[in-house]
Amino acid sequence: MDERPPDPDAQLVSEAQTAPDGDHRPFEELVGRHQEKVVANCRYMTRSPADAEDLAQEVFLKAFFGLPRFGGRSTFKSWLLRIKANHCLNYIKRHADEKQVDIDAVGADGAEELRVEPQAESRMESTEAQAQIVAVLDRMTDKLRVPLILRDMDGMAYQEIADVLGVRLSAAKMRIKRARETFQELHREVTNPEGVGR
Repeated sequence: MDERPPDPDAQLVSEAQTAPDGDHRPFEELVGRHQEKVVANCRYMTRSPADAEDLAQEVFLKAFFGLPRFGGRSTFKSWLLRIKANHCLNYIKRHADEKQVDIDAVGADGAEELRVEPQAESRMESTEAQAQIVAVLDRMTDKLRVPLILRDMDGMAYQEIADVLGVRLSAAKMRIKRARETFQELHREVTNPEGVGR
């Protein structure tokens, strides 16, 4: 018995796959549902705000042309996020020398710290918290930042992350553990630069 919850995008995916030539409305609606998250995650993964929107557009183009082959073995969102992960990893590899980062260093996002709670006291506090998260992620190596984003922002399974990164399952889990620890350490430095209260 399949216990997987139904794909909320399934109807739109079906409509997009069977739409007459030139009718892109169902796919445009899919883009609308996922664009904000894909753009944000492209920015977090690559540390390139300037390229995030272009990268996201390229991800959606790949999804559009790959849609006829999408068989529904996963949700559309999972499939899209995997395309995004691979595309951003390729971007990181291409620009590794420019950024002088270790491309094998993948990773980090910060689980609950990356989610802005709806009951945040004010927009200013929320904006400041987001800026702190971005500052922390920008200080992390690719090796730690990327797997953590894939796990904690994208919700990918550990095995999926291992497959995307081309590493063993145990290595993926270890990177995510180290990434979470590093995120917390850096977050403390960013939010308490003077070490007040230590």
